[in-house]
Amino acid sequence: MDMLDPTLAPEEQRQAQPVNEASAEAAAIPAEQAVEPQPEAELEVEEIMSEGEELAEAEAADTPESVLEAAEAMLALDGSAFATDDIRRLRQRFSMLQKTVETSEEESEPKAPEVDPVAARFVEVVEQLRAKKAEWTAAEEARRAANLERKNAIIAEIIALADDTDNVNRTFPRYRELQDEFNALGDVDPTEDTAVWKRFQEARERYSDNLKINKELRDYDFKKNLAEKEVLLAEARGLTTEEDVIAAYRRLQDLHNKWRQIGPVAKELRDEIWNNFRDASAEVNKRYQAFFEARKAREAENEAAKTALCERLEVLDYSGLKTFAAWEEMTRTIIGLQEEWRTLGYASKKMNRSLFARFRKGCDAFFAAKAEFYRTTRDELANNLAHKQRLADEAEALKESSDWRSATERFVAMQKEWKTIGAIPKKYSDALWKRFTEACDYFFDRKKKAGSGTRQVEAANLKAKREIIGLLEALMADGTEKETAINQLKELQKRWQGIGHVPFREKDKLYEAYRSAVDAVRAHFAIAESRARRDRFEASVQQLEGDNDKLYRERERLVRALDGRRNELRTYENNLGFLQSKSKSGDSLLRDMSRRIERLKADIAEIQEKIKLVDEKIS
Repeated sequence: MDMLDPTLAPEEQRQAQPVNEASAEAAAIPAEQAVEPQPEAELEVEEIMSEGEELAEAEAADTPESVLEAAEAMLALDGSAFATDDIRRLRQRFSMLQKTVETSEEESEPKAPEVDPVAARFVEVVEQLRAKKAEWTAAEEARRAANLERKNAIIAEIIALADDTDNVNRTFPRYRELQDEFNALGDVDPTEDTAVWKRFQEARERYSDNLKINKELRDYDFKKNLAEKEVLLAEARGLTTEEDVIAAYRRLQDLHNKWRQIGPVAKELRDEIWNNFRDASAEVNKRYQAFFEARKAREAENEAAKTALCERLEVLDYSGLKTFAAWEEMTRTIIGLQEEWRTLGYASKKMNRSLFARFRKGCDAFFAAKAEFYRTTRDELANNLAHKQRLADEAEALKESSDWRSATERFVAMQKEWKTIGAIPKKYSDALWKRFTEACDYFFDRKKKAGSGTRQVEAANLKAKREIIGLLEALMADGTEKETAINQLKELQKRWQGIGHVPFREKDKLYEAYRSAVDAVRAHFAIAESRARRDRFEASVQQLEGDNDKLYRERERLVRALDGRRNELRTYENNLGFLQSKSKSGDSLLRDMSRRIERLKADIAEIQEKIKLVDEKIS
């Protein structure tokens, strides 16, 4: 509602003629004019208050069923006890909660659509509420129209009494009855209220100007009016300390309505009592204005905080989440933002709804994406489960095998394969992992016990290989001829390859010593580098003998290298065909390209020989 104007002047300052002291009711018009409340301003207060009520209502209603109960309770009330906005808020809250329930059901287990009895009953109750409110509104409009018609009739009758100047004293009792009846009548349409009241005042002024009663009656009327206005003044002053600022402001409007219904007081008291009442009203208005300014400041802070929350939500990137753990971690982040949102107060009515819709949209988008991820990964989980079950079954079937070499290779391969398989449903994970690991441990425990008899053989092999390393070192010390040394080197290499396994912890160190000794002999006798590379490769292949997986991977690497060299050779040969020697620089380029082609051919021949060696070792 609009603020009251504390500067409004008393009514008698607008009158051109002085009051006739001989006229007992010449001053029966009001000595001061209360500011008329504006309908559109009242809507502002109602909207501000309904915002808080609406949001509080939304927080209170936890389920669609509780909203239905609230609607049925409202249906039992009179049509004056609720507003159309109350029905609209119930419908919005029910829709939002129903959507939340449907989203939760979709995330858990999709079901066939079915009729919701709660929703059907809610629609029925809402229609009954609307009908009841419409009926009450129509009755109210009819009542206000009747009040307006009767007030206009009273105004017309007062004007008629005023125009009968010869009998104005005799009609004074009827005039008082008409005033009392006018004040006792209920409200009229807000658009007519100010106009009808002004016409009533004008009619009373017109009658008072023509009224001639004795001074004693007039003084009695002034005294009665003063007592009533002093009561209103005392209550207005009490409102200046009322804690509920809005309630105080509304009560002040009631006091002003009553003030204007009371007749005038003695002329010498009019300014004083009106100024006192006006000052008290101004203080209430000031507190009301300060309250809403502070409220707007808080709403601005809340709006900024909610906007920041929306921005934090919108920058979260969950498009690349691939695991359940990652989705659950992001879910905790989203829920944390929601909890932080609940701690914030209301923003302005204009922004609060749009910000909530924006925040809700971001949350809905995340949970929809999460639900889609869970749906699409069900098949993947089922496939992973079947894959791990097959490995567990195979491990249990193979754990009694005594073919230590092939079984070991298969167990190692199964363990590596297990690690590459994705997640499976949690309820199967622990039990299946236990089956698989127990089968693996059982086999390797058996192998360890069976391998205790091979240690003596491995120790003998270790001694023999160390003797070969010593013989290799001796080739460089006794002045052996190069050709003889080469033949002895080949013989010692063949003997090395014929010796079996050595203790595992000595394997790498022993082989490194052997390879160093061979390299030293070759370097000592200046054996061609290409031959040395071939022998080193042959020794490396010898180490892989029996491991077909590694041999096949080595062969694939060589084949890729061979293809690369061949492609490079074709490129150079094609380019060579386009070149012509017309200068020294051209001749130099041709010679350089020719040398590269020869080197590539040599590389190709060497790689082909290595592939042949690998093929010989693949069983």
